[in-house]
This record gives sequence, structure tokens and C-alpha cells, in this order.
Amino acid sequence: MNRSHLLPTATALLLATALTACGSDDPDQSGTDATSADETTVADAVTEEADEAATTDAMTDDVAGETGGEAVGPGPVVSTAETELGPILVDGEGMTLYLFTQDSVDTSVCFDDCLAAWPVLEGEPAAGDGADDGLLGSFEREDGTIQATYDGWPLYYFAQDQAPGDVTGQAVHDVWWVVNADGAAVTQAPGSDSSGGVDY
Repeated sequence: MNRSHLLPTATALLLATALTACGSDDPDQSGTDATSADETTVADAVTEEADEAATTDAMTDDVAGETGGEAVGPGPVVSTAETELGPILVDGEGMTLYLFTQDSVDTSVCFDDCLAAWPVLEGEPAAGDGADDGLLGSFEREDGTIQATYDGWPLYYFAQDQAPGDVTGQAVHDVWWVVNADGAAVTQAPGSDSSGGVDY
């Protein structure tokens, strides 16, 4: 039902009914029953319009929630996956997560060019398969970004990892390592040089 057309129509019907009642020459108000019926019809139409408007608003809110809108979506999922380095932390898509040994608890010292090579895992994390919910956390970086942590360690991706299971960031400069489910750095050397020519 079109809201823009119904309200003027309902209002016109109500006004016409009121004018008919006021202009009656019948002293015993014999038109009262007909008038009451007309008013009930108009009231029903207005109620139907209000119900439809409420339904439309609810549907709009649902769509906003599904597409982002003003609703805040869930944060990243942290799980574990089997790799050549054993079970390690990954995100919800299976991409490897790393820690930086020059960081400290809830504090990152990776900025600027470092972040281009090692993007942060953003948001309040949730535990997936194999991850310990009690070790998950987050903190706010200087730029306002929320970075996920595990056992206090800020978590990162490596820009050169292309697919789930890639661990090309392992042991870069002996300061970047994958993380196990206990929150410890896995310092096993990868099968090949994974420095990738980066400076961080």
C-alpha cells in the first residue's frame, strides 16, 4: 500500500464524514449508524497504514543490519589450523597470523612501512576452533585502530601470504613468528628462506 496516497484519502474520508454529520437536518440523528460505519472504515484504513509502515521500518532496519548500516558487525575470528609448522593461529579465512617479538603486551611498535608489510588483525576477536577465548583481547593503537591480541601479543598478517596455509612471514629477521594455541611464538624454521626481501 502506498503511504503517500493513503493518508490524504483517509483524511478526506474522515472530513467528509464529519461534515455529513454536522450538516444533518434530521433532529433524531438517524444517520448516526451510517456515520459510525464510515468512521470505523476510515479508522481501519489508518490502522492498516500504520501497521504497514511499522513493518516497512522493521524490514529497513533488518536490511541495514545485514549490509552494515549503523549496526556493528562481529569482529574477526581467531582459530587454529594445521600447517607445515604445526597447529598455528589463523583468521576466519585460514590466513596465518603472526606476532612481532619487539612488541610488548597490548603495545605495538610496528608503524608506517612496517604496517604495509605486516597489516594488523583489526577488531575485537572471537574464538574459533582451537583458540582459547581467555587469551583473546584487543587494544587501541595510536591511530585509533583496534588491534586484536592473543595472550597479550598484537596479531598481524604478512602481506606476502597469498592463501590459507601460507607461512612466508615465518622467521623474518628472526623477530616475526607464527603463534600456537598457547600464545607462544613457534620458532621452528620454515623449509625455505621466508624473508621475502622486506625490511621489517
